[in-house]
Amino acid sequence: MKGIILIVLLAVTTSSNPAHAQFGVGVVLDPTQSAHAVQQLVQASQLYTTTIKTTQNVMQAYNLAQRMATAPSSYYTAYTNMAQQTWTPVAHPANTYGNSLPWTTSATNGNGAAAANQGASIQRTGQISGYGSLSAQGQQAIAAQGATADLGDVVNATSLQTIGTVRANAPQREADIKTLETASHSTDPTQQTELATLQRINQAMLLQLRTQQEASQMTQAQSLQQMVQQKQQQDALKMSMQAADGYESNYATHTSTDKSGVSKAFSY
Repeated sequence: MKGIILIVLLAVTTSSNPAHAQFGVGVVLDPTQSAHAVQQLVQASQLYTTTIKTTQNVMQAYNLAQRMATAPSSYYTAYTNMAQQTWTPVAHPANTYGNSLPWTTSATNGNGAAAANQGASIQRTGQISGYGSLSAQGQQAIAAQGATADLGDVVNATSLQTIGTVRANAPQREADIKTLETASHSTDPTQQTELATLQRINQAMLLQLRTQQEASQMTQAQSLQQMVQQKQQQDALKMSMQAADGYESNYATHTSTDKSGVSKAFSY
């Protein structure tokens, strides 16, 4: 750059002299040609600087592309040993009377939940004898208890089927997660494209939604069981209130009968 500046100063100095100025060797200096040569030198220097910067940018882009190409294998190595999460198998019972094994089988695959629940429980009975001759209040008390038993059976069977179905779908769900994991950890360039990454994100979101649906179903089954238990408590409370409400009249009737019997006893 210092040489270029000296040439530029020399060209400016000689441009003010007449064109016929001569040196000792007899060479005539042309200011126009000198200025043109200086301009070419300056342009060459700028071109050289631009070439250096372009080369540096290309090298940086190449280094970045190389890091991006080798990054998946180095980033995903730490995640290749993720533990597999599976359901703990349901232990088989002794099945002493032959009605326990169907229940655990239904809890594993969700099949035959209603029959398995009835087989492991006290069988449902029809209307008790003399139900039609009871008062309206008596019929209502018996019907409430019968409804609690019927609803409890249905809720238990539904919960059993829900849990069994979730367990039955667990192996396929785990296989889907394993496939998604393998594609995410793959160093195959086709798996590192933007479209492939977005597809895996969509699949992961779908798996999450399915899991939330299953958790919601199990929560609803638990809520139904709590509702039946609450109904049973409410029925017992209402029956005790009805008994307390009729206590005074029943006591008066029985004490009058007992009083007459006592009077007869004293007449002897």
